[in-house]
Amino acid sequence: MDAPLMAKSGHQGTAMALAPLGHVLYSRILRHNPHNPSWKNRDRFILSNGHASILQYALLFLNGYGLEIEDLKKFRQFGSMTPGHPEVGHTLGVEVTTGPLGQGFANAVGMAIAERNLRSRFGASACDHNTYVIAGDGCFMEGISHEAASLAGHLKLDRLVCIFDDNAITIDGSTSLSCSDDVAKRFAAYGWNIMHLGEIADDLDALEDALITARATRGAPTLCILKTHIGHPSPDFTDAHEAHGNPFAAAHVSTTKKIMGIPDESFWAPKDLVTAIRDHAVVRGDSFTAQYETDINEIEDRYIWDAAWVTPNSSSFSSLLPVFDKSTDLATRQVIQKVFDASLPALPGLIAGSADLTGNTGTKLSKQTAQSVTAPDGRQIYFGIREHAMGAAVVGMALHGGVLPVCGTFFVFADYMRPAIRLAALSKAKCIFVFSHDSVGVGEDGPTHQPVEQLASLRAIPDLQVIRPADPNETVAAWCAAVDHDGPTAIILSRQNVLSVTDGSAVKNGVGIVGTTIAKPNVILLGTGSEVGLCTRAAAELANVGILAQVVSMPSWDRYERSDKSSNKTIFPDGVPVIAVEAGVTMGWHKYADHVIGIDRFGASAPGATALKELGISVEAIVKKVKSI
Repeated sequence: MDAPLMAKSGHQGTAMALAPLGHVLYSRILRHNPHNPSWKNRDRFILSNGHASILQYALLFLNGYGLEIEDLKKFRQFGSMTPGHPEVGHTLGVEVTTGPLGQGFANAVGMAIAERNLRSRFGASACDHNTYVIAGDGCFMEGISHEAASLAGHLKLDRLVCIFDDNAITIDGSTSLSCSDDVAKRFAAYGWNIMHLGEIADDLDALEDALITARATRGAPTLCILKTHIGHPSPDFTDAHEAHGNPFAAAHVSTTKKIMGIPDESFWAPKDLVTAIRDHAVVRGDSFTAQYETDINEIEDRYIWDAAWVTPNSSSFSSLLPVFDKSTDLATRQVIQKVFDASLPALPGLIAGSADLTGNTGTKLSKQTAQSVTAPDGRQIYFGIREHAMGAAVVGMALHGGVLPVCGTFFVFADYMRPAIRLAALSKAKCIFVFSHDSVGVGEDGPTHQPVEQLASLRAIPDLQVIRPADPNETVAAWCAAVDHDGPTAIILSRQNVLSVTDGSAVKNGVGIVGTTIAKPNVILLGTGSEVGLCTRAAAELANVGILAQVVSMPSWDRYERSDKSSNKTIFPDGVPVIAVEAGVTMGWHKYADHVIGIDRFGASAPGATALKELGISVEAIVKKVKSI
């Protein structure tokens, strides 16, 4: 109660109701060690309803994860270690960045997939732990929870335990205002084991017994439905929706502390009690990690295990990758599949899958077993038509560690995945999003399936590496850049065949000259993806009428921005007009170009080549524009 009061902001009601559960989890259930927070076989804990972050911060403080009272006093303040929602990599002991409701629940499903896959491949001595997630009504109202729960039930992820904070309250009021779902029946239909815990939210021993039972249950993930009372034991706000998002006034805090039988003192935390809890956590934790260090030394293929956790640099397997000559005419979505197969022996962590578009997107690992109940070691995941859950699950897999997850779908459906992609960037999760069918070249499916604004949308996300390769060689380079990048990457690929026109070098710095460097060009044709090929053809036509056009490929804006721009004048000479060509909205291109040929409208149903030509993406349109300038 004290931290939201000091911050004049926060959600204390849920945290109060779940405090006994949190204490039982950290002191009796979770395999964790404050001395070694990142040991590989720890249990993972995710607070999906991340607005209750003060609960997790209080538990991390009590258990010795580096937070102190001063950090709690800075709750929700600029630069503090206790932001409004938990952030992985920012606060020690936080496993994932939760905020948008339901994302954390789906992250937990991904973590459970990663754990089981590693356990199946390397043995229980290497990996044998549980994933615990607390979720609330809001998490389960969000559509992503339906997809993620369905996938978890189908895969029978029996090391996944979800505690449902059943308080029947949302910010607006009672859940009866908007929802009458029977959560138990819904999850039972997904194939989950259901435990009705009832009114035991304050009974530590009963909570412990229930969680031990849930942990031991096999054959299905387990949902523990815990009836709680938001704001308890406040006499003013127990079971009141006002306890959700509004901090109590000082008088309400004082009254509640009186009922609890503790001093009316801000941030009261007796040193002997805090020391006792921390000592207990360390004794438990050190025993866990000491045993693990013994176990891990006994596993076979230790070097493969280590390579799964620390992804090798692409330079170590570059000799395995294909090189394409100018006779190659392939869609870049076909190339990526060849690249996956070539690099698979060097990347033991690589796991790939798609939302029902495995062959279409190139995310097929040849001769790899499908991930399933009977083949949990499978490295090919069939996510089904569940883009929302797929995106969040691969973020969870990446943050779990030991796997390098790749997922794929049509580019237009990146819109379904945007929250997960955004959180991947915020979390620096090392995962790869493969998007094929990258333009109106999709063709007859029409504007519902033809991406035009999606590239601009992804480029706007900070810390997301976005690469749209021009041809086969740039696709190989894009994969290498993704493997070497410390964070998420989106690779945008073509449906239609494209000629091999580059050597792939433009990916390194995000931009590069295609073909022979022209000493004094009259114009720069700047393209990405399949439009680079159009620019080379247009340049050839322009040369016939005495106009020297230098073609430049710019597969990645963000890599260009991170590069040393000292060579810019070689690529973009002063006084030479730059025309950008891309089959998408022109937004953002004027930072790099004087003129832009793009598509600032939705597409149209027609064969791909026709759609591109009619919407102004053609050799003729480029030549006409250059001549007009």
